[in-house]
Amino acid sequence: MPTQLRIYTINRGKLDHFVDAWRKGVVPLRAKFGFRVDAAWVIRERSEFVWIVSRDGPDWAAQEKAYYASAERAALDPDPAQYIARAEQWLITPVL
Repeated sequence: MPTQLRIYTINRGKLDHFVDAWRKGVVPLRAKFGFRVDAAWVIRERSEFVWIVSRDGPDWAAQEKAYYASAERAALDPDPAQYIARAEQWLITPVL
């Protein structure tokens, strides 16, 4: 099962706005596209949002592309991406 770690630096003062928009828009839409949000955290002192998303099935890239190209993703209002200053993401593999 592919799993991805994502770390976002959120524009100062916008962390709560981001989290609200992410919960209401991204989480249910990711589920619709076959993704599962496994965990999410905030690091308030750094204005960072950290989350882990996974998906059953082998074709992560195709589903990710479909998610971002969807009309539903384009229609998110507010779009949580507007609050992201920097984004890092990596596919991760468990060792335990």
